[in-house]
Amino acid sequence: MDKDLFERGLKIRKATLGDEYVTKNLAEADEFTLPFQHAITEWCWGFGWADKTLDLKTRSMLNLSMLGALGKMDEWELHCKGAIANGVKMEEIRSIIHVIGIYCGVPAAVSCFKIARKVLEESKIK
Repeated sequence: MDKDLFERGLKIRKATLGDEYVTKNLAEADEFTLPFQHAITEWCWGFGWADKTLDLKTRSMLNLSMLGALGKMDEWELHCKGAIANGVKMEEIRSIIHVIGIYCGVPAAVSCFKIARKVLEESKIK
């Protein structure tokens, strides 16, 4: 494990997904899942998200698009919350869902809208 990438990834992962969520995931990991938690923190968050080429808001917007296209709605909800933490506004989330509907299908967009409405109500952003 690359400690530097892990630490950078951990910082960004906590800032995006919430300290409580990330700490809980790491604390609940066992010998079976802990290597994966380390890998995603190091690789996804440390290598991918810590790259300064794209800002975190743009990465969040891309993530919502890709997760919506793949139909990964549990992750879409988590990353919708993270997108808000990274500065994505309601209008931008709506536009992202429109693109998902156009390129990936109306059912995917309907699922994203249901989740986004719940997340937006919980976060009380406009």
